Amino acid sequence: MNLLEQQLHYPLADTLPAPGATLEVAPGVRWIRMALPFALDHINLWLLRDEIDGRAGWTVVDCCISRDESRAQWEQVFATQLEGLPILRVVVTHMHPDHIGLASWLCERWQAPLWVSATDYNSARIGSQSTTGFGGEGAARFFAAHGLTDPDSVEKIRGRSNYYPSMVPDVPRSFHRLMDGATVRIGGRDWRCISGYGHAPEHIALYCDEIKVLISGDMVLPRISTNVSVYDVEPESNPLKLFLDSIDKFLPLPEDTLTLPSHGKPFLGLHTRIQQLHDHHRDRLAEVLEACAQAPQSAADVLPVLFKRKLDLHQTTFAMGESVAHLHTLWFDGQLRRTLGADGIYRFGVA
Repeated sequence: MNLLEQQLHYPLADTLPAPGATLEVAPGVRWIRMALPFALDHINLWLLRDEIDGRAGWTVVDCCISRDESRAQWEQVFATQLEGLPILRVVVTHMHPDHIGLASWLCERWQAPLWVSATDYNSARIGSQSTTGFGGEGAARFFAAHGLTDPDSVEKIRGRSNYYPSMVPDVPRSFHRLMDGATVRIGGRDWRCISGYGHAPEHIALYCDEIKVLISGDMVLPRISTNVSVYDVEPESNPLKLFLDSIDKFLPLPEDTLTLPSHGKPFLGLHTRIQQLHDHHRDRLAEVLEACAQAPQSAADVLPVLFKRKLDLHQTTFAMGESVAHLHTLWFDGQLRRTLGADGIYRFGVA
């Protein structure tokens, strides 16, 4: 446990749900932990006891990526954890593959509707038919313009045009729209939707005041900082500012809120974690600004400033997006100016 984590409290300590099983974390709220084939090796999913139109059952929050291992884990859950009741509704916090990948399969399997923000629903529809910033020609050109010019890396990114649909092969043809401030009645309790930006187009977290539980999705994670990236589909965005503004929307929640993150363990200390995230990005922005004061920097130049560890290609694509995001925050704030070199690469120097 690192020093920042020591400021948080994990009420379940190191207890994790077994594969294919669930663990109750609050009344009517069960935790599922599924494996992912990445450096970030798991995702947390949630089962909420529910009743809709007089039918007893469960609401699922988030789905995992589409692959045989994930479906097999779900089948174990269906067989042993549902108490003989059906899945009534599938809620998705946002459009990233580990959250929406199996939504179509779950919805079809149980004839259950999908609930998601309209922005992320449509982004997922587009992504499942092409790609959305994670690979392909557009992503290769974008990263090259920000200094990632290694021919092997560029070619591999260009070749990843099927990256998103390989994990999100389809999404349901209809959905129920989640919006900021809307209330969803689940199991006789009201869950309020809290929108967040910067990590995904329109991320929806869910908060229940009756039991003081926040399903934070990827907006607040206890151990790692949420990926906040600029992508080729929106090349001049300022997602880091959007993200930092968004997490402050959780500050009015009680300090003893139990936060259920998509990665890591359920924790207490929401306000502390929000401040840690602000401090983290403040420090990273200061380091980037210092580097740019020495000499104009591309996003690729800034990678070793932001990331001290060796990165594989999968991690490099996300890291490049984060690097551009930090440079853009300083650029939009007027602390840096951007120039386009004769080599076609954007560099940022002090204004």
